[in-house]
Amino acid sequence: MASVTDGKPGINYEKKPVSHEQLQHEYDYFLAQQILESMLKNDLITVGEFNQITALNRQSFSPALAQIMPGNC
Repeated sequence: MASVTDGKPGINYEKKPVSHEQLQHEYDYFLAQQILESMLKNDLITVGEFNQITALNRQSFSPALAQIMPGNC
């Protein structure tokens, strides 16, 4: 929740511990996307295929920041 005091916005947040399992999911997602981007760059897949696989990766790996990640290409 954001709050404004003295004209300066503040952000209230709660620290939550991150499990080893969640960190592994984040890392696996990162690696999968790196491979996918390389495949796209080398014309091994189309933009449409990239977008479809990215959506599947987000479902499979459930990265914590998926909600704020940019949309597909």
